[in-house]
Amino acid sequence: MESPNDLTLSLFGTGASAVEAFANLLAEEGEKRGLIGPKEAERIWSRHIVNSAALLPFLPSRGSLIDVGSGAGLPGLVVAAARPDLDVILVEPMERRCEWLFEASETIGLDNVQIVRDRAENIGRKLRADVVTARAVAALPKLLRLTSKMVAPGGRLLALKGRRAGEEIIEAKDELKRRHLTAELHEVVSVMDGEITYVVECRRTV
Repeated sequence: MESPNDLTLSLFGTGASAVEAFANLLAEEGEKRGLIGPKEAERIWSRHIVNSAALLPFLPSRGSLIDVGSGAGLPGLVVAAARPDLDVILVEPMERRCEWLFEASETIGLDNVQIVRDRAENIGRKLRADVVTARAVAALPKLLRLTSKMVAPGGRLLALKGRRAGEEIIEAKDELKRRHLTAELHEVVSVMDGEITYVVECRRTV
């Protein structure tokens, strides 16, 4: 397994020890619990933890956050550990993954996390947050349909995307207009391997 250097740990501020504990837990348990693929444990930091950290510069100074399709806790648990001042709601439909999220948050000592077992399409009727995050959930047009109702007035959707991020924004043009959102693409360079993580930031226009 990779070891984070001081520069990597500095991304997480006072939450660095909690993030490190989560990374170790995911490396130990992730593959056998079906949370990460074979051999991914060797690249937990560069592939998953630092990738999730790309969201941190775009988070508000205070408020609430809904992470949709939390799965292994990426980016939700990483964000919650790095930002204990935010109220973080992890939304995940699968029971076994919800069990993992609860165990992991308890083990690393997070008290700012709530876990909701439900499908994303149901959450918008019940919950709103200042920020909604998503990683590997759906292409942007579908993701907007799933999440736009969760975004509070003045809030944002932050989606971690791959190399097609720019194309997805173009494909989502009609959805963005319909839901009164604008999209901006950010490129975040990894401090570990120089790889680029693409963050799509969608803001409410009304």
